[in-house]
Amino acid sequence: MSFNFDDPVERAGTDSHKWARYAGRDILPLWVADTDFKSPPAVIEALARRVDHGVFGYGDPPAGLAETVVATCADEWDWAVDPSWLVWLPGLVSGINVTCRAVGKSGDGVATLTPVYPPFLKAPALMDRKLVTIPMAGGNTAGWSVDKGRLAAGIAGDCRLLLWCHPHNPVGRAWRREELEMVAESCLASRTIICSDEIHNQLILAEGVRHVPLATLGPEVAARTITLMAPSKTFNVAGLSCSLAVIPDEGLRRRFRRAMAGIVPSVNVMGYVAALASWRDGGDWLAAQIEYLRANRDYLAERVGRWDGVTMSSVEATYLAWLDVSALGPIDPVGHFENHGVGLSEGKDFAGPGCVRLNFGCPRATLREACDRLDKAVAAAG
Repeated sequence: MSFNFDDPVERAGTDSHKWARYAGRDILPLWVADTDFKSPPAVIEALARRVDHGVFGYGDPPAGLAETVVATCADEWDWAVDPSWLVWLPGLVSGINVTCRAVGKSGDGVATLTPVYPPFLKAPALMDRKLVTIPMAGGNTAGWSVDKGRLAAGIAGDCRLLLWCHPHNPVGRAWRREELEMVAESCLASRTIICSDEIHNQLILAEGVRHVPLATLGPEVAARTITLMAPSKTFNVAGLSCSLAVIPDEGLRRRFRRAMAGIVPSVNVMGYVAALASWRDGGDWLAAQIEYLRANRDYLAERVGRWDGVTMSSVEATYLAWLDVSALGPIDPVGHFENHGVGLSEGKDFAGPGCVRLNFGCPRATLREACDRLDKAVAAAG
């Protein structure tokens, strides 16, 4: 079966959070991380069958869902997961907050490497924890990496939890095994729990690179790791709110469930249906999407290469590009680009001032038009 990612889907005037931000304005929204592609046909068909059933009472995970997750983990990453390790969630961000609540006590430190996905920066304070930011080494030109000394210093003392983004949003790193081993060893030495956000684990764009779940590095690491994952980014079903935590250690899993109790609602029945269909039947569609996103990434990189004063991260995973525009001068980056018809994510929200994040998960024609507008925006800033 062939899939047409060039086919535009009209989202303006719908319930789209992404497109509603600029309703009535000639601004292309390339900000929040959902794509403008239709979900896999298998997902749409499964949802239609569920709607045809006509009853939408309280639901449990459908038969076959846990087995499908276990099979996906084995097939994709050689990860042997026991079904008892799975804890279903109505969203990955709630999992980040629950983890902060479950680990340590009031006032303890929660560390993360910056720049990073904004909920990592907000969740600790919401759970009465102390945020510890650890700047990553390098940058868009030199490449982004983890400095071992900075990491060790950041997770020392009263820090009980590391929020780890893998693959990384926004810089697009697909962390290699040796990097993961260094992070894991540092956390084991300081007895720090790791919450590994692996929501982009099936969106690896770098040729010959395979995602390595942090919890596969060994029993000691697995016992101190909470892995968060979801079909939402990969299969564009974020609005159906279905995620899960994989927690091998029984005691840590019990603490996580206790932190959820009375606060976190169940997953809705349509979210379960979409998750099952995505992971069980979405493989061919996903393979085609990966090829399309690689071409989009390469097209964007070529266009950015023409812009004086702008650099782009080497996107190994995700459909998100991190652009450093600090050399353009003292401008308000998001406002400046909006004035030229492109809506991007504000770098300061990621603890990355002077940068913006661009979502290239869209038809090529949309990306081409956005780049034409950005040509003019960069020229006007210079």
